[in-house]
Amino acid sequence: MRVLQVINSLNTGGAEKLIIDCVPLYQKKGLDVDVLLLNDKPSAFRHLLEQKSTGKVFGLSKHTVYNPILIFKIIPFLNKYDVIHVHLFPALYWVILAKWFSCSITKIIYTEHSTHNRRRDTSLFKWIDRIIYKELNRIITIANEVDYNIKDHLKYKDLSKFQLINNGVDINKFTIAKPLSKNIFFSKDDYILIQVSSFREQKDQPTLIKAMEFLPENIKLLLVGEGPLKVLSEQITEELGLTDRIKFLGIRNDIPELLKTADIVILSSHHEGLSLSSIEGMSVKPFIASNVPGLKEIVSGYGLLFDQGDCKGLADKVLLLINDAKYYNEIAKKCAERAKEFDIDSMVDQYVNVYKSVSKSKI
Repeated sequence: MRVLQVINSLNTGGAEKLIIDCVPLYQKKGLDVDVLLLNDKPSAFRHLLEQKSTGKVFGLSKHTVYNPILIFKIIPFLNKYDVIHVHLFPALYWVILAKWFSCSITKIIYTEHSTHNRRRDTSLFKWIDRIIYKELNRIITIANEVDYNIKDHLKYKDLSKFQLINNGVDINKFTIAKPLSKNIFFSKDDYILIQVSSFREQKDQPTLIKAMEFLPENIKLLLVGEGPLKVLSEQITEELGLTDRIKFLGIRNDIPELLKTADIVILSSHHEGLSLSSIEGMSVKPFIASNVPGLKEIVSGYGLLFDQGDCKGLADKVLLLINDAKYYNEIAKKCAERAKEFDIDSMVDQYVNVYKSVSKSKI
């Protein structure tokens, strides 16, 4: 079976990471899987995929992913595959429009990664979404909140094309990782917090940065990732006089080792779909997250939650762990057990079954 994964780019992000981790596993199960990028600028993720994958990686442009010309560049790929698996907007729109223009009968599935997006706030895009999603053979949702919200948004009476498949993580890769020396970043006696996420409004690094004002000097922070709001976070760090306590590491390929090096993993997002970063973090260290859709479902009862945007509340949660070794170990154990429920092998098997089912269907 031939499957084409289509995504905006491989710059950074949870959906992009899922491509990197899953494509080689699909291939080991006998599927012929290639990847099509709307934007093909060089990136660490793209380089990593080329190292791990036995398939091809195609790029359509090195410019904006919002150019409608991409529709016509997608058309030649459609009938070469049994299933097209699309991730993210606008890749979804362009693939569906390419199918219309070419009258292709290739089966298309889409993974809905987020609990919310701005399209859902406008009447025009609500209407357009309902037309676009109708053309999909299967809509995969990655968490209960994502599943509920997209069904509520589309308001389809027939829910048979929806299927919930929780995101998965290669847990073993994180549990066997060796920590780096703390001296690389700070002092060996410091406590290190870490957040791994792109610098976008959704991820809300400013709340975590401001929380550092309420914490002792020996508590430091590593921020991993890139994105349009990284400069703003750097400015806030400088304005608060925290440049000696916060380091921006950019995109890294040693995330398991970094998580093992830190003492506490944090994610301060406004909302999530099903966060791979949260599962990765929970697999090795106590995890603190904002009490928002996509995080509270995973973390509640295992890690710690704080009210979104409450920097003082976040700092208090950090101190609870730092000041009580027994409690720290208890939360770490609970987080590790929770992470095991999201192992990647189960997710991959479910997707393989979807591919086989959709490719045989006559719809």
